[in-house]
Amino acid sequence: MAALVRDNRDRSRFELDVGSEVAFANYRLTPSAVIITHTETPRALRGRGIGSELVRGALDLIRRDGKKVIAGCGFVVDYLERHPEDADLVA
Repeated sequence: MAALVRDNRDRSRFELDVGSEVAFANYRLTPSAVIITHTETPRALRGRGIGSELVRGALDLIRRDGKKVIAGCGFVVDYLERHPEDADLVA
């Protein structure tokens, strides 16, 4: 089942609900790119791949909007290194 990541534009973050918890990735916009500045997964959800689901969904939304991504946090840097299929998104 695909993760349902949403773009909460009011809070400038991508969000993924898991039960009663929310994993999120804060971002800043530039005219052509989205800078993901911080990702956070609630402690109780860590180690289950939730952060990767969140980033995957965020990248799908960024791709759909025709933007590029700038990894501004270590988790996203690591994710992109592990997923060369998303190299076309890197600004």
